[in-house]
Amino acid sequence: MVKILHFADAHIDMANYGRHDPESGLPMRVMDFLKSLDTIVDSAIDERVDMVLFAGDAFKDRTPAPTFQREWGRRIMRLSHAGIPTLLLVGNHDLSPSFGRAHALDSYDTLEVPHVQVLDKPAFLGPDKLEGLPLQVLAIPWISRSGLIAQLGLQTNDTSQLYEQLGERIIELVEMWLGNADPSLPMILTAHCSVQGAAYGGERTVMLGGDLVLPASIMRDPRLDYAALGHIHKPQNLNENAHPPVIYPGSIERVDFGEANDEKFFVIANVDRGHTEIVWYKLQNIRPFIDRFVRLESQAGITDRLRDSLPPIDELNGAIVRLVLEYPRDWESLIDDSALHEKTAGCFEFHLVKRPLMETRIRLPEDQAVGSLTPLELLDLYWRASHTDAEDIEVLKKLASQVIENIRWRSE
Repeated sequence: MVKILHFADAHIDMANYGRHDPESGLPMRVMDFLKSLDTIVDSAIDERVDMVLFAGDAFKDRTPAPTFQREWGRRIMRLSHAGIPTLLLVGNHDLSPSFGRAHALDSYDTLEVPHVQVLDKPAFLGPDKLEGLPLQVLAIPWISRSGLIAQLGLQTNDTSQLYEQLGERIIELVEMWLGNADPSLPMILTAHCSVQGAAYGGERTVMLGGDLVLPASIMRDPRLDYAALGHIHKPQNLNENAHPPVIYPGSIERVDFGEANDEKFFVIANVDRGHTEIVWYKLQNIRPFIDRFVRLESQAGITDRLRDSLPPIDELNGAIVRLVLEYPRDWESLIDDSALHEKTAGCFEFHLVKRPLMETRIRLPEDQAVGSLTPLELLDLYWRASHTDAEDIEVLKKLASQVIENIRWRSE
């Protein structure tokens, strides 16, 4: 039996909100991510795991600031000094879109950091490459579009076809590896990708045909003993109450309001041939995200209603809060921003998003259809219907003309 710790999607420099810590100089949101990472590293050492498997996306992009590289490196070096074999799978955020460019984790291979192995291309690892652990690992990192064309010799530039062909190649590769593997040793498949049937969190930015989606049947192959996945931020087991476990541990901190209701985890798995036991470890003290939406339909008691739409002050303290407000445009003066900011003074961040609704319908000139009007004419109708000042309309017209001319020039 081999004991592994599996986590993914660290994104430690995803500092979308807040201020800097006066002592360290780091953004306080980065410190939130680093605290979770410290918990994971401490647990790996305290639990004496045989291996740590990181399933991709250490940073928000492939060019992290040196300060963030240093902080990530300090944690990885703790694992190295503890003598724990550590596999770092390269994710889409770590990888350059240009083939041949260094990725965000390249330095660990370049410097040959002891016990740390970077997986930036599909690979089969046996005990000889895992420091003698009685284990086999199939690794599928993220592959960029340019990498697909260059490495696999694909014959199309259509994104959906590229990923379809890549999926076929990966299936063939996994089948070959499984066919040649030692059936007496446990087998882990790790991948940074989407899997059919997975529930996305609010972080999903992939579009149909623009993301590699592998069939769930690959991950549920009974010849596997554990599937360690990354890329999707929502924690889940895609093969609940069955073998092998197919695990997305999720991101280690809330990235945005789409993850407001998600708890955060890492997983420790005891992997044996034909049987694997997993334990979900909930990360504590995750900064709360509070998201509220209010549509005003009456002018009575607006301030009290908005204040009451937010949780008690003790729940707001230290939280990242968003209040989205829809209301008739004419009621703008009835909204007391100062009362809201007073109640949310203890928040880490408070965002009041106003969405005034325009009730006036835009009427086209008689006997004219939308298709007969130029973009500038349509914009002019919109601005006048929304009671925009005449002086502002002239300024907006000039800006719009410049934008339209730039687009026309580029297209030509």
